[in-house]
Amino acid sequence: MHDQNCCAANSSHNSSGGSTLLGYIGIDTIIEQMRKKTMKTGFDFNIMVVGHSGLGKSTLVNTLFKSHVSRKSAGWARDEKIPKTVEIKAVSHVIEEGGVKMKLTVVDTPGFGDQINNDNCWEPISKYINEQYEKFLKEEVNITRKKRIPDTRVHCCIYFISPTGHFLRQLDTEFMKRLSHSVNIIPVIAKADTMTLEERQEFKQRVRKELEVSGIEFYPQKEFDEDMEDKSDNDKIREAMPFAVVGSDKEYQVNGKRVLGRKTAWGIVEVENPNHCEFAQLRDFLIRSHLQDLKEVTHNIHYETYRAKRLNENGGLHPISSSDTQESNL
Repeated sequence: MHDQNCCAANSSHNSSGGSTLLGYIGIDTIIEQMRKKTMKTGFDFNIMVVGHSGLGKSTLVNTLFKSHVSRKSAGWARDEKIPKTVEIKAVSHVIEEGGVKMKLTVVDTPGFGDQINNDNCWEPISKYINEQYEKFLKEEVNITRKKRIPDTRVHCCIYFISPTGHFLRQLDTEFMKRLSHSVNIIPVIAKADTMTLEERQEFKQRVRKELEVSGIEFYPQKEFDEDMEDKSDNDKIREAMPFAVVGSDKEYQVNGKRVLGRKTAWGIVEVENPNHCEFAQLRDFLIRSHLQDLKEVTHNIHYETYRAKRLNENGGLHPISSSDTQESNL
């Protein structure tokens, strides 16, 4: 056993150009140690959904996390009127899978894009995102800091594009342009089953072109690719975006299997079938491959930018008055 470990250590370290080990040390157990710690503490993930009413935002979030986590599921009344202004509603749930606990917060923005005049309706959303950075900053600059600062920063904003088949609305480009530098925006084409496959493909290409022409940087941003492997993986994702998705929390029987789907006059649209829509691609990207990266980009890029700006405004000094700090500790 010892010899095998020794050989393994030798070969792996020689190939990477490091020093040769004379025997097994156990450095590789750090991954297991980190895993155990994360299992104990759990982690936060905060996702925001933006788009006008009727695009299936709540349903999509429920489908993504296979549980009733949206605001509408948490005691929302069916006859709730569309608010006159944009509101921000956050609902948190702890979901657990395979012993890993995640505190998921879904931030909804009812009223966005639903007014006759939608000028500046992105402002309350931008304000909310910055307020969460400010809250985190206040905790960070305290003399006595909490061991673990509660993280309410928005890690990801899913922006729902209406499946018109034509062009992006001015509001869409305006919102994404204004907020792409303060939050990770993931654009999706909602209710994709309302278009034929050809229409969908054309619309996707048109949307991509418009985003490019408008200079809108959506996640994963090219400038943050860490290496060639990253770049190649992310290029594939960028080429497939915006994902054309269908959400559903209803199950149907298809070929003897229970599947999530939407029933139409022509048959069942299977949500997780890649031939029917791109929901599975969105889920794999958002949860299975990039969830940690979304958190890191939020912390290292968007929050850092906010933090630097705030500290500069205050001449690099403590950015919050002592009375504010006391309040934030209450």
